[in-house]
Amino acid sequence: MITRRWLMMVGLGLWVGSAVTVDAQETIKIGAPIAMSPPGSVAQGKEVRDGLTIAQEMLNKGGGVLGKKIEILYEDHQGIPEKGRAAVEKLITRDKVVAITGEHASSVTLADIDVAHRYNIPLVNTNAWSDAVRLKGYPQVFNRSNYNTRVAEAMADVIARMKVKNVVAFAENTDYGTGQAEAMKKALAKVAPDVKFTSRVLDRAAKDFTPAVLPLKADRPDMIVTIMIPPASYVLMNQLYENGIAPSKQTWLYDGAGVADYPEFWDNVKDAGVGLVSFGLYHPKVALTKLGKDVREAYMAKEKREPNRLIFQAADSLFLLADAMTRARSTEADAVIKALRDTRFEGVLGVITFDKEPGIYFQQWKNIPFVTYQLTAKGQQLPDTLLVQGPGIELAVDKLMRPAR
Repeated sequence: MITRRWLMMVGLGLWVGSAVTVDAQETIKIGAPIAMSPPGSVAQGKEVRDGLTIAQEMLNKGGGVLGKKIEILYEDHQGIPEKGRAAVEKLITRDKVVAITGEHASSVTLADIDVAHRYNIPLVNTNAWSDAVRLKGYPQVFNRSNYNTRVAEAMADVIARMKVKNVVAFAENTDYGTGQAEAMKKALAKVAPDVKFTSRVLDRAAKDFTPAVLPLKADRPDMIVTIMIPPASYVLMNQLYENGIAPSKQTWLYDGAGVADYPEFWDNVKDAGVGLVSFGLYHPKVALTKLGKDVREAYMAKEKREPNRLIFQAADSLFLLADAMTRARSTEADAVIKALRDTRFEGVLGVITFDKEPGIYFQQWKNIPFVTYQLTAKGQQLPDTLLVQGPGIELAVDKLMRPAR
């Protein structure tokens, strides 16, 4: 369980002789714009909501923050930037939230943060990877999320160590997809300049990618990289498998979007997932902090399955806001933003701090932990996958297994 001392500090936010400044509302309202219906990633939206709910329940059980309960107000943006902008505007101006969190789609987040910046409302980014989010340099925006450059450099290192020579990447037509493809190109040029790297942009709303897949039967690459989130990523994986391209003895399939631990993954890909190598942000064989163990325990008690990385990212996002408000002894925007800048918080996977360097690392958890693992059997759950890299675990590409076919 979370320590009594931590809960008292977060719940009461009181130090002897110090004043606490909160508004007149009965609860502390936090806005969460997420995708709850297509064409957005409903799977991501659900995991984010579940993670926020766990953190909310843990905090409220301990007395809330500054003596008030946390209330989360959700808005469905459907993965559409214009709807995200409208959702954040509503949450701030009509619902009077004091902070925003939960965002998980880069293109929508880029719209959302403009609104948060304009109204000077703190926003903790849960899962928008695009480097463009950080390059905006908005002082109100803090990033618990992963980021494209981190993924690109990690994957480029694996590709170089695997000694493949010809790589084709399929990227979705979003800021996240095209941004990560470009970042991978730059990273590979540094660590593996002899690798031929080609990227192709696909429409995330499409239902059929065979025109892009079929030419690969005649000119097979050594590796195909997917930079797409569901449902488009599932469609692409199935069509690569159905056409005998990847995963195969000749062609590796490498997921760069971290989708292999989604609860519905195997329901959608079936045989197409066997042999997949995946970049990830959590694996059960990686050590959790005390808080992480509490979040995992709470989630498993509810869902009867292992949490994925989005559960942890969302929970951390709310804990970070609670911690900042506690240290600021206020929910006022300027005080919370200042406290967030000075964050040193032990989240679920380690100590989170926000870099102050302008550019892609601005107010980002720079050294966010990551893992590399492989799915070696149909229906294999995350604890049973083959972990080949992680915090404290040196990359071992020689352990990766070629698919049988």
